[in-house]
Amino acid sequence: MKLNTLKLPSSVISNLYNKTLVTTGEPQSPTTKSNDKTEIPESDIPITQDEIKFLGENGKNILIAVNNKNINFLPDDELGFLTNMLTACKFGLADVAIINLNTIGNPSYKTIFEKFKPEIVLLYGTDPAMLNLPVSFPHFQVQSFNNYTFLFTPALHEIQEDKILKSKLWVCLRRIFNV
Repeated sequence: MKLNTLKLPSSVISNLYNKTLVTTGEPQSPTTKSNDKTEIPESDIPITQDEIKFLGENGKNILIAVNNKNINFLPDDELGFLTNMLTACKFGLADVAIINLNTIGNPSYKTIFEKFKPEIVLLYGTDPAMLNLPVSFPHFQVQSFNNYTFLFTPALHEIQEDKILKSKLWVCLRRIFNV
């Protein structure tokens, strides 16, 4: 079954999109705005753990962060590629939690890590600065920080199309997962 052809009941869709789905550009009614209060931009409001949507079951405390626009998590081909990599490492989607930082308003590694309690964090096309991590490291360098193991790589679609990037990723994954 492909994710793009999945049919969801309207009650599930309304729960997924509980905020405005389409903005018309029209100002809100005067009764909903107050001139006395300073409005905080939505991007500056900290997220709560309950607002973080994820794919998988996080059974082995492996967090996978991606950054994709206009999609909840991953396109079908990238999800298939990721699933094949996980299978080669003797894992499945039930072992990981996949989050899309593009769907999280103000991502903070502290909030995200409190929810998922990861031991390993794979950042595909997601710079460590996007999580407000106080460290920076290059692509394909297995990095330990604060009892977490990180791997920062290009986006999955870039790796999928390049044999050299695939081999670099495989070397890192073998090192992290001892396969």
